[in-house]
Amino acid sequence: MKILHTSDWHLGQNFFTKSRKDEHQAFINWLLDRVRSEQIDVVIIAGDIFDTGTPPSYAREMYNQFVVDMQKLNCVLVVLGGNHDSVSTLNESKQILACLNTFVVASTGIAIDEQVFTIPDKSGQPAAILCAVPFIRARDVLQSTAGETGLQKRQALGDAIKQHYQTLYQIALTMKQDSGLDLPIIATGHLTALGVSQSESVRDIYIGTLDGFAADGFPPADYIALGHIHKPQIVAKSEHIRYCGSPIPLSFDELGTQKQVMLVEFSGAKRTSLQPIDIPIFQPMSVLKGDLAKIDKELQQFKVDEKADTSLQPVWLCLEVDTQDYLSDLQQRIQTMTEGLNVEVLQLRRSQNQRRQLLSQMQSETLAELTPEDVFEKRLAMETFETDEEQTTLQQVRQRFSQILSEVEHQDTEV
Repeated sequence: MKILHTSDWHLGQNFFTKSRKDEHQAFINWLLDRVRSEQIDVVIIAGDIFDTGTPPSYAREMYNQFVVDMQKLNCVLVVLGGNHDSVSTLNESKQILACLNTFVVASTGIAIDEQVFTIPDKSGQPAAILCAVPFIRARDVLQSTAGETGLQKRQALGDAIKQHYQTLYQIALTMKQDSGLDLPIIATGHLTALGVSQSESVRDIYIGTLDGFAADGFPPADYIALGHIHKPQIVAKSEHIRYCGSPIPLSFDELGTQKQVMLVEFSGAKRTSLQPIDIPIFQPMSVLKGDLAKIDKELQQFKVDEKADTSLQPVWLCLEVDTQDYLSDLQQRIQTMTEGLNVEVLQLRRSQNQRRQLLSQMQSETLAELTPEDVFEKRLAMETFETDEEQTTLQQVRQRFSQILSEVEHQDTEV
């Protein structure tokens, strides 16, 4: 029995106005090749197949085509709902997809016996029992009680989720005993386990009022396939409890992490292999940090040779500028520096260290030492104005401030 664990595809995502369509399609093609070459029996997508509850039509088409292609490979597909997924969107095609070797569990708000089922191998024989746990919404597992404190609500929700896992696991144990077969029990989840490392792109990380779920609340399943955290990692030093991470970088701070899927193999109920498979990079991206001189020097690596292939993908850049003074023409300077280079600057921001220095400096200053213009410019310096539209807005704000200040000063002189 071979299981491929993936999650957090976020089909339909826009990344600083850029579509990820080509990257997602390249990943899907790569994944289908792995399913074919490795003879995978089951692919589990542990939540967030889509980026929003109303994904664009191309994202739905991509999802539907993937289901069809998986059916052609005689591979079972399991799709769990995530916090970004719409329950109704996933459920609208659930019955049709069931005829294509695909199990969809969008929420826990369904009959409990529909959340535990046997997964067949390529020959159609029972090969594993799955406790299919999607993103858990508080209303599906808990009834609120009047007068509870915030701490009591968090404890109650944590206990309810733990109980939900235990209930499904006990049903799975009964199914295993009744079958008389030596089957592994797999569990899933789409949540934040305590103690894991997150990235900037992980949003809405809480379940109701629960900030994180204690790992000791998971049942003793043979493998637990988790989603929601975009960096692959082991939970609570337990090799069999895994986040596989997202297949493509969903924020620039994920560039230092190798993207992967998890290949899990079983012989009967015994886990024989747990292997991460690295995912190729489908869109070059980079982060450059420093003052303008340093960034200008590093940008030279993206010069295009006249004899080079002109079809090369441009590199998406995040530039984090560390400078002593606020530059109102920063964007124009960057445009000049990147002219003729095979890059697209998607994010331009000030260094966080510089922001902290500004705050520290402001704390040591008093208003008596500053003019109104100083205060206004220091506040502007804490913001980032990246696009042409934002630069226009900045100039308008400055003009409006000067106008108001002039009117106030004029009133003072009249008095």
